Order: sequence, then C-alpha cells, then structure tokens
Amino acid sequence: MSPVQKYAIGAGAAVLLSLIFFGTGWITLLVVLGVVGAPVVGYLMLDPSQRERLKRARKRGIGR
Repeated sequence: MSPVQKYAIGAGAAVLLSLIFFGTGWITLLVVLGVVGAPVVGYLMLDPSQRERLKRARKRGIGR
C-alpha cells in the first residue's frame, strides 16, 4: 500500500469519527451509508465477466 493510500484511509477515518461524534444522526447515517454503499453498488454494476476478472486479480495480488 502506498503512503498516499495510507494517508487517504487515515483522513477518511478521521472525518468519519468526527462526524459520528459531532454530527447529527441523519447526516452521519447518510455519510456512512454512502461510504459503504458506493463500492457495493460499483461492484454490482460490473458484468459477470468483469467480476471474474476482478476475482482473479484479487487472488493473484494486484501489482505483483
């Protein structure tokens, strides 16, 4: 994992935690659902052949 990805994950976690503690209930819920739902919707939009390619890439290890 590159350093930029580590910083992005850390920043996302910090924003999420600050929303949970300081945000209102509905705003926090919508943000969490958006963060979790976006990759799921993206995966479900793939064709079956694209999903298979993605599974193979995960098994093989992307970038190796």
